[in-house]
Amino acid sequence: MLRVKETVRDYLLLTLGAFLVAAGVYFFKFPNSFNTGGVTGLAVILNAAIPAVSSSAYASVINLAFLVLGFVALDRSFGIRTVYCSLLFSAMLSGFEWLFPMLTPLTDQKMLELFFAVILPSLGSAILFNMQSSTGGTDILAMILKRFSSLDIGNALLCVDVLIAASTLYFVGIEAGLYSILGLVLKSVVVDSVIESLNRRKSFIAVTSCPEQTCDFITHTLRRSATYWQAEGAYTHEPKWVVLTALSRAQAVALRVYLKSADPHAFILVTNSSEIFGKGFMRA
Repeated sequence: MLRVKETVRDYLLLTLGAFLVAAGVYFFKFPNSFNTGGVTGLAVILNAAIPAVSSSAYASVINLAFLVLGFVALDRSFGIRTVYCSLLFSAMLSGFEWLFPMLTPLTDQKMLELFFAVILPSLGSAILFNMQSSTGGTDILAMILKRFSSLDIGNALLCVDVLIAASTLYFVGIEAGLYSILGLVLKSVVVDSVIESLNRRKSFIAVTSCPEQTCDFITHTLRRSATYWQAEGAYTHEPKWVVLTALSRAQAVALRVYLKSADPHAFILVTNSSEIFGKGFMRA
């Protein structure tokens, strides 16, 4: 039953992530011809070259083509979550185009629309990346290149995105091209920041005289685990115990409040960490 609930929760988050990406792309990126690379960037260029076909249609076709390529080249290692999000993303773009046909941008504020064109897809992509998924496209190409070559995939895809974004200067216009290059820079910053924020936890170290009570509170009240070992104070030479655990923000506050009453002389060190691997946290 617990596994079913976790699966449902995961797919709800995947759906939310795909929706945010699709909404940002359709309502803000396509109407303004913003191009921050990837499949949607190629769609913007193709639409500028051949306007008879919409950017949404181009993006859906290219995405599905990469999906087929992934099935052929990657087999089962392809990942069902990426397949789900890729198909959902294409379906959402087509659905938005049918329900909300757009001939012009929502507003005449280019910078405002650029922010939403960057923030919504970046937030959605961060949610998907955090769950080992994506909306497909050039991410599938990265998987294929990683499997069959020794290329530095990250740098290669970054160079491709820069070239795609810069091509907007020629195919669409100077203004759209400059906005696109700015959007590409903002996207890289926002995605990294959101992923780090989603994964942020607290590394909690306490030097205390009552390790058993502290660990009992951590394991039974906070439902976390801990490690402790004996130490010695450098100044007083009194025996002490060091308790190490990893907690969420709320749990770290609760443990700090508990130690304040249980051991007022405890020395506490709390640091932010966005990469904690192990049971209950990220998979290594």
